[in-house]
Amino acid sequence: MQRQMCFSVFFGFLAFLLAGFIIVFLPHDREVKSLGIFLLKLLPFVLTAFSIALVDCALLKQYRLVFPLLVSCFLTVFCIFIPKIFFYMDDFRKAYFFFQQMVPFIILTMILAYRLGGGSTPSVLRLAFVMLFLMISGIEDLAFLTVNRHTDPRFTPIPDIWFWASHMKVRLGHYPTRNEAYVFIAVHIGLSIFIGLYSFKLLARFKKFFGITESEHSLNTDGPF
Repeated sequence: MQRQMCFSVFFGFLAFLLAGFIIVFLPHDREVKSLGIFLLKLLPFVLTAFSIALVDCALLKQYRLVFPLLVSCFLTVFCIFIPKIFFYMDDFRKAYFFFQQMVPFIILTMILAYRLGGGSTPSVLRLAFVMLFLMISGIEDLAFLTVNRHTDPRFTPIPDIWFWASHMKVRLGHYPTRNEAYVFIAVHIGLSIFIGLYSFKLLARFKKFFGITESEHSLNTDGPF
């Protein structure tokens, strides 16, 4: 097995262990209790993104694993997450827990498909972090307030204080005001655009360490856009 693939398996194994620890030992709360817990829950996503970015596509194609991998990802969403969410529809806390798992899983499935389709290591990482920053930006909260016809006076008009946005609270130190939330979202979108467009030449320095077989040009210039 190539050095690159060994690192891929290593990162994937760490992600699996950490995700299992989080699911088994941490409470399944909707509210984010602290910045430490927030960052800890993001770590399996980051480790899996590195695992996917380093996967040896030629090896998977050699053993005809590409289609089975992608189909199994679809079936995981369709036959596990969705039935669980329907089952717990009357228990918001449990249903929300599965939503929290499903969204990053969908992102990781997308970057896996991108990698298997020829995406380079830095491109896969850029794409993963672009969507990660969008996921934690609060744009979903804004969409909740704008794409739905609310009758609950707590949500219409758009409230002055976003009292439910604990993922913003742990980073700001308080629940955001409406204008603070707008700025918070805009900053994260800006960071996503920067990550997507900027060529991180620093990645090329780690080529030898990880045993990456892609060309120097690909590591320096390739991007998802």
